[in-house]
Amino acid sequence: MRNCLIAVALAGALAGVSVAAQNPAPKAAETGKYTPPRTADGHPDFSGVWANNHITPTERPKEWAGKDRLTDAELDQLKKDVAAVYDKEGDAIFQNLVEAALAKRKIGSYDPATGNYNEFWMAERELDHRTSLVTDPKDGRIPAMTDAGKARLAKLYETFTGEGGPAGRSNGPEDRPVTERCITFGAPRLQPGYDSYFQFVQSKTTVGILQETIHDVRIVHLDGKHPPASVRQWLGDSRGHWEGDTLVVETTNYSPEGTLMLNGASDHLKMTERFTRVSADYINWEMTFDDPQTWTRPWTMMIRLKKDPKQIYEYACHEGN
Repeated sequence: MRNCLIAVALAGALAGVSVAAQNPAPKAAETGKYTPPRTADGHPDFSGVWANNHITPTERPKEWAGKDRLTDAELDQLKKDVAAVYDKEGDAIFQNLVEAALAKRKIGSYDPATGNYNEFWMAERELDHRTSLVTDPKDGRIPAMTDAGKARLAKLYETFTGEGGPAGRSNGPEDRPVTERCITFGAPRLQPGYDSYFQFVQSKTTVGILQETIHDVRIVHLDGKHPPASVRQWLGDSRGHWEGDTLVVETTNYSPEGTLMLNGASDHLKMTERFTRVSADYINWEMTFDDPQTWTRPWTMMIRLKKDPKQIYEYACHEGN
């Protein structure tokens, strides 16, 4: 099917050559399409700091089944409902705010025994009209997990319970999750609202993407192929190319530990990302998860990254500092 679509698109492009030669292309202002600033080599300029502070739920809540967008009135009401379910002067809230707002359920601290950071440390959140980040399947829900995927995800949750690692009570730092030890959150890190900023640095052959949390840097090579499958890395191996104004990044060769933070994926994961600068203030960041060892079919989600004029400061954290 994909080859058919490419053939049709190519035929259409060739058929339009003579017409395009006679009629200059319409300007961006006429088509409504944004024309991004360019680097010296002519590609869209993504350089700078971009924020992921959305609270749109990853999966579409059951209350919005069959509805992919909210009306303006519904969005205004949702903002009021979200404001009503948590205390801005209380502990930091990492839970699903929209889910709580729909259920009219007050959110308290996820660590009532010892308390936690307060809300001061959380970024101001963003809401838009979308009812889910998942764009494919059309129902806005992540496809069913395989039995192996369910077992892997259960093992991941086990490492975060109480003081115990996989063997129960911690006997040393090796028993604690790598996120708690400030080694890595995996890449790409998807959690919004807390140290969820990215910095892009571009050259002709490479794009560097710095994640604020634990200051992991992904080096995206714009030429060459992935190394042999035997070469595995925590952040995988990222190779990119340009499709028009979209930067397409394919990441494979993950280590088993590196993909666990990505919704419990296996080291068979192929992550395909598409970065498109759609306005001066936003990049649409699409991610397709393809891992037959974890999900019954590939699926795609989209996060809007918002331009931020501020700089990223050091993420100082014990093993990762």
